[in-house]
Amino acid sequence: MAVTAKMVKELRDQTGAGMMDCKKALTENDGDMDKAIDWLREKGISKAAKKADRVAAEGLAAIVVEGNKAVIAEINSETDFVAKNDNFKVLINDIASHILKSNPESVEAALESKMENGQTVTEFLNNAIAKIGEKISLRRFQIVEKTDADAFGSYLHMGGRIGVLTLLEGTTDEEAAKDVAMHAAAVNPRFVSRDEIPAEEIEREREVLKQQALNEGKPENIVEKMVEGRLNKFFEEISLVDQAFVKDTDQKVGKYVQSKGGSVKGFIRYEVGEGMEKREDNFAEEVMSQVKK
Repeated sequence: MAVTAKMVKELRDQTGAGMMDCKKALTENDGDMDKAIDWLREKGISKAAKKADRVAAEGLAAIVVEGNKAVIAEINSETDFVAKNDNFKVLINDIASHILKSNPESVEAALESKMENGQTVTEFLNNAIAKIGEKISLRRFQIVEKTDADAFGSYLHMGGRIGVLTLLEGTTDEEAAKDVAMHAAAVNPRFVSRDEIPAEEIEREREVLKQQALNEGKPENIVEKMVEGRLNKFFEEISLVDQAFVKDTDQKVGKYVQSKGGSVKGFIRYEVGEGMEKREDNFAEEVMSQVKK
């Protein structure tokens, strides 16, 4: 039976599923509307579509390391309850492992890629949404590669609320790399070193500090020296290698890594939900929403 645009629209109105999914459902079921609805439900697409506009800013970060490759990924859910569920933890690690093997170029490419079970990542997530009853989404990931002479360090704080993947070059000391990851999780640096800080950001900070010093009534002839001193403190706040190491505040992170024979090549820090609008549900409402499922 030929599938018409009117049929696709009708199915879409009934299920909330995407146009292409509706067309495929009708094609697979010879235009039978009821069977197409069941087909969408079985694949979790109907339920997933209805939840597509909901806010998912909870979740976990996952880190998978295999030889000289590693991936850090963030997968979101709507509530913290789901994020703490063991099935959700298995799900995020399955997806992270798949991403590491398939090496997609973007989130969109990752969602379209096929897993070992024959499902795309999107289908895998839709099935999970149908079972769990919440929106679940792959937000971001990054794949990192190293040489045999380097070391990865990974750390998940609070089970994955914060995840950090570090790369040290010139040393294979994984314990030191993990120490740096723990430091980055705690202190949240923005750059590896001051060399990475954009010149315009440094200049803007310099101007602010200069004006602050002048407003304090400091003589102009000593303002420049004061500004440079305060600028160093600014670097220490946002530059990883310039920060006092949390395990030994008498030395900088950069010096600590040097003592292990290496240097910090890079780090990635994911804090779940950062920059996203979060739900305003109160705790009682969240509990009841879980009880009703």
